[in-house]
Amino acid sequence: MAYDVARIRGLIPSLGDGWIHLDPRAGMQIPDVVSRTVSTAFRNSAASATGRHLSSRRSAAILEDARVAVAELVGADPTGVVLGPSHAVLLAWLAEALSSRLGLGTGMVLSRLDDEANIAPWLRVASRYGAQVRWAEIEIETCELPTWQYEELITPTTRLVALTAASSIVGTAPDVRAVADLVHDVGGLMVVDAAGAAPYAHIDIDDLGADVLTVDMAAWGGPQIGALVFADPTHLERVPAMSLNPHARGAERLEVGGHQFGLLAGIPASIDFIASLDDDATGSRRERLDISISSMQNYQDVLFDRLMRQLDSLTGVIVLGRASSRVPTLSFTVDGVPAEKVAAHLADRRIATVASTRGSSRLLDSLGVSDEGGAVSIGLAPYTTSFEVDQLVRELRNL
Repeated sequence: MAYDVARIRGLIPSLGDGWIHLDPRAGMQIPDVVSRTVSTAFRNSAASATGRHLSSRRSAAILEDARVAVAELVGADPTGVVLGPSHAVLLAWLAEALSSRLGLGTGMVLSRLDDEANIAPWLRVASRYGAQVRWAEIEIETCELPTWQYEELITPTTRLVALTAASSIVGTAPDVRAVADLVHDVGGLMVVDAAGAAPYAHIDIDDLGADVLTVDMAAWGGPQIGALVFADPTHLERVPAMSLNPHARGAERLEVGGHQFGLLAGIPASIDFIASLDDDATGSRRERLDISISSMQNYQDVLFDRLMRQLDSLTGVIVLGRASSRVPTLSFTVDGVPAEKVAAHLADRRIATVASTRGSSRLLDSLGVSDEGGAVSIGLAPYTTSFEVDQLVRELRNL
């Protein structure tokens, strides 16, 4: 394997701004190939993919290519890929479409580990139609989500379990497959939010046992587009349609309004960029993704260990959670200093982070961190270097 971080950084123009970008939770930096592809597509595509004009045919091809690229990223069938403005919006549409199944006498299981995108839509539906909501809790010390509790939480009336594949705040990656097997035993649906995992890990919808999986392209430097992926595309025909087109079929049944075809063109470009992270990656797109993601993981494992060791050496800095299975994102607190002040101090030194304060995360609220000024969230990206990690620690030490 050949992972050249200097080469990768050279493909992302925004990294020349003098900042250290440790804020992938807010979206990774955009490769030049994605920007150029989107710009070209906006000039050459039409607002509709149904006409006979050449630009309309280009739009139709862009839409098809986008579905194929997402499907290859997660190991799914392209006909089961639903595209929309963001994964949060798509999850809201999905919840509305499934609301008729989540009434009195039924139940759903949510987790404190999830981002709000995979919580709020289900709570709205439960409040409106009377479904019982049960919560999977995290272990305070490790921020792990024990699988054993789902054996009690999932009952014969459970119709849906919503769970993240990895937390964008503390990095914990729960055992999704074990939970999926439990909910499938009672005939329920497994909805997996992979937005926090997709930039870092191999994603396979069948291995996860997900019935519906969601990703967000901005999480790895792609356009502001999200996707819902159905493991069984025929399931789309059994879900009440949300489309404004009464004749919509397949994925179009959950696609509300028109597409931004210029942005859609950036999806294959961004996924191909991930597939090219390793210089030696060859084969199909899926094969190149496997090779490049493995190479990136090896690089980031070493870098993340370096980061954790240095943070542990700082007096007053507390890293939240020590999950055994995780992605390279974390949150930390600085004793006596509110998160917003820490993030502002770092920003003054051109280090970009994310400050999570009261009300911004149920996870941090459940840990009691929000009451103490919140936490600062950071993460690695394919372009992060050891110098940047060292610089972060140096500025925290000065603080």
